[in-house]
Amino acid sequence: MAGSNPTPYYTPTSKQTAATYHSPFLLKRPNLYSLVAVTFLCSAFYFTGLWQNRGSNSVITTSNIVHTTIPCFPSKNTSTNYPTSSKSTQKLDFTTHHSTDDGGAVTPDDSIKIYPPCDIKYSEYTPCEDPERSLKFNRNRLIYRERHCPEKNELLKCRIPAPYGYKNPFKWPISRDLAWYANVPHKELTVEKAVQNWIRYEGDRFRFPGGGTMFPNGADAYIDDIGKLINLNDGSIRTAIDTGCGVASWGAYLLSRNIIAISFAPRDSHEAQVQFALERGVPALIGIIASKRLPYPSRAFDMAHCSRCLIPWGEYDGTYLIEVDRVLRPGGFWILSGPPIRWRKYWKGWARTREDLNAEQNKIEQVAKRLCWKKFVEKDDIAIWQKPYNHHKCTEFRRRVKNPPMCPAQDPDKAWYTKIETCLTPLPEVSNEQDVAGGQLEKWPQRLHATPPRISRGTVNGVTEEDFQKDSQLWKRRVSYYKSVNNQLGQPGRYRNILDMNAFLGGFAANLVDDPVWVMNIVPAEAKVNTLGVIYERGLIGTYQSWCEAMSTYPRTYDLIHADSVFTLYENSRCEMEDIMLELDRILRPEGSVIIRDDVDILIKVKRIADGLNWDSQIIDHEDGPLEREKLLFAVKSYWTAPAAQGS
Repeated sequence: MAGSNPTPYYTPTSKQTAATYHSPFLLKRPNLYSLVAVTFLCSAFYFTGLWQNRGSNSVITTSNIVHTTIPCFPSKNTSTNYPTSSKSTQKLDFTTHHSTDDGGAVTPDDSIKIYPPCDIKYSEYTPCEDPERSLKFNRNRLIYRERHCPEKNELLKCRIPAPYGYKNPFKWPISRDLAWYANVPHKELTVEKAVQNWIRYEGDRFRFPGGGTMFPNGADAYIDDIGKLINLNDGSIRTAIDTGCGVASWGAYLLSRNIIAISFAPRDSHEAQVQFALERGVPALIGIIASKRLPYPSRAFDMAHCSRCLIPWGEYDGTYLIEVDRVLRPGGFWILSGPPIRWRKYWKGWARTREDLNAEQNKIEQVAKRLCWKKFVEKDDIAIWQKPYNHHKCTEFRRRVKNPPMCPAQDPDKAWYTKIETCLTPLPEVSNEQDVAGGQLEKWPQRLHATPPRISRGTVNGVTEEDFQKDSQLWKRRVSYYKSVNNQLGQPGRYRNILDMNAFLGGFAANLVDDPVWVMNIVPAEAKVNTLGVIYERGLIGTYQSWCEAMSTYPRTYDLIHADSVFTLYENSRCEMEDIMLELDRILRPEGSVIIRDDVDILIKVKRIADGLNWDSQIIDHEDGPLEREKLLFAVKSYWTAPAAQGS
């Protein structure tokens, strides 16, 4: 650990020596005037101290102290004393070391609840997509693969272990092509998808050649083929969604074109496909289109993609394609390759009849037409449809074609456990057929800092253009401060996968956009204002999430987690603070970092749980100084793994 120990501040458990202060009054025989003077000075200093600390938690009881003299965190603004880690009084070490393995042991302390390691069988535990629990639910339309979270009495109170031999992932962009076998010890896909070039096993690592079921020559060449049909280079397409993503090679290779995709797939027989995507440093979530809306706002994505994703687009009255329409931006593209596209060439290899494939394509074409989509192009293995820029003409068409019907008045952005619709989500009204419904977006990268149309049109309750500009400046200053405390945050390669647990307008992510990282922006389901649509209009990505439940991702997903006022948000809710912290521990990589900003009283409680999780953590002052009640907790998760298997 780097840094030197600063001089401790006074605490109720420390004592001053007799030589600390030599007053001239102590060297003479006391008299009435000197006693009055001493009394006056003491009183003055006492009340002055109370006034200066009126906005901070200046009194910390002995129950909040880890039975030692507590030093301050060395930073330019530090002047207030808060508990630090019981195992360290030095500056936090944010660097990685890969191999220090103490078996997850935590130093005993009777005043702190210790969270023991879980059994190794939970190494890849995904609480809300648990394969065993899913078997209790309806298999119709794959509902059993949706989110089904454990009851409160089923929640684990232990720390999920990394597999033995776990190493920090390769740095981006090397990680796009390589991952350690020990981190995701599954060879199934190397056999099952060998011909399709998804993944290869090479000694102690996996290699990802970039292939896919419909692009065995590589995702890069496949994306080039798409780029010949629609413009991928002018900044008009920034956000994308890949349904049934495999190991997310499509999303991985889009990043070099300044297009960021959310890739999703269920936790199914294709073992660990989303886990591989995350290990590669590519945005991905566990998910499925079944009976619930996808957890994204309306008009979020500029492009949607399915490459042999096996979703029955034409079935159930086109319900799944109707959901794609909801999340697709006006003028956005839907790209389909694989069955049934080009069935005349591939029908034998797909082991299906020509009649069956032809009927499937006709169903898709009919659903797209009823959604007012235009068949943009079909060339070789790729077909592309385009959503209209508005519903000006579609309204007339809908009077003749009433299936699916237009949805009644509702919130099209509501998408947390919201039942999927079988009606067409109406676009915002326009004055003429040339207008873009909801407002025209700037091209990337200008759209990142331009006022999002949802704000400029006044559709985000309580957020004005002035608020947006102030928030942008605020986060520019805050991220700069973070980097001054954690110098690794500004070092390329230390972090790749980042989570913002309460993103609001996406200001934190916007100030990291020039770094080789990506940020999953969360708008909590309990947030007073739904701002996820704004985040997408800025060209960033995110999802809805209630932190009363586990996230739809694998253990060890994120390198850094940022939480702004999350614990205040859930202070009087059904959620337990320790369960939120245990979830953070589950989804944080060994030696991953955490930044939590909240009220000082809350942070002291969080700090004690962090100690019980064996994190190295320290509370420091707000960027505006010690008089702010809001403080920051910086933490680093310790490196530990499950023990080696017996006999290995």
